[in-house]
Amino acid sequence: MLTLPCKNSGKAQIRTYAYKMKVIVNPKYENSRALRDFINNVDRRFPSGKLVQQGSRNTLRSFEIEGQGMVVKHFGTPNAFNRVVYSLFRKPKGVRAYEYAFRVRNAGFDTPEPIAYMERRSFGLVSDAYFISSQCLYSRRFYEFGNADAKDIEDILRAFTRRTAQFHEAGMLHRDFSPGNILFDKVDGQWKFAIVDINRMSFSKVSVVRGCRNFARLWGQPDLFRIIADEYAKARNADADECFRIIRCARRKFWTRFAKRHKVKYRLEL
Repeated sequence: MLTLPCKNSGKAQIRTYAYKMKVIVNPKYENSRALRDFINNVDRRFPSGKLVQQGSRNTLRSFEIEGQGMVVKHFGTPNAFNRVVYSLFRKPKGVRAYEYAFRVRNAGFDTPEPIAYMERRSFGLVSDAYFISSQCLYSRRFYEFGNADAKDIEDILRAFTRRTAQFHEAGMLHRDFSPGNILFDKVDGQWKFAIVDINRMSFSKVSVVRGCRNFARLWGQPDLFRIIADEYAKARNADADECFRIIRCARRKFWTRFAKRHKVKYRLEL
C-alpha cells in the first residue's frame, strides 16, 4: 500500500509488510538509501548506536546516517492493557511523537525534525516501535539550574519564559515540561530553545492558570520561579504575584508527591 504525502503535512509513504511492520517516512528522506537500509535492519543496527538514555521500557540511541546526526527511540512492548489501548483506542506514543513534531515545527517552534516511524504488530496489537528524529543541535538542559543563583541566569530565564508564553499563546502545551525535555544554547547572540519527547502534548487554548502550572516540573529555587512568574505575567498581561502563587502551589503538589517515590537531585525548597 502506498500513500503519497502532502507537502509539510507530516504524512508520508506507508508500507505494510507481511510481518506486520508499518513504516512511515518523512517525504524529505524518502529517497535516502542509507535510511532505507537502516530501517530494513533496525533490529540489528539499533544496539550499535551510542546510548543516550536507558529507561525501564524505552531506549534512546544516537547514530550518524549519511553525515547527519539522528536519534532513534525504541519503544518497548507495552503492558497488556496499554497494548490494547494503543492498538485500538489511542495513537501509539511514537506516532504522536512523529505527527506532533510537524505541528510544532510548522507553528514556528523548535523540536528535532521527524524522520521516520516504524511499528511492529502481532495479532493486531502493537508489539514495539521505533521513532527516528534529527539530533538536536542544542546541548544544554535545564537540569543545570537546580541549585543556580537566579540572578546569574536571569537573561536565560526571561528569554525562555517569553518563548514558553508564545508557545502557550499558540495553543500548545507540553505535558511533560521537565528539565530533560528542554534543550537550549546561545546562537548568534540569542538564546534558542527546543523541546523534545513531545508525544505528550495538548493542542487547545492554554489559560494563564494552566500555563503557570506547566512550570511545576522544572528544577530551581524560589527566586528562579519569581523571575519566571514576572516574565510570564508580562507576556500574557497577567498579575505577577498571582502567577507566582499558582506556580508555587503547582510545584508543591508535584514535588511533594515526587519526593515520596524518588530521590530529588537538587536542593528542594518549596
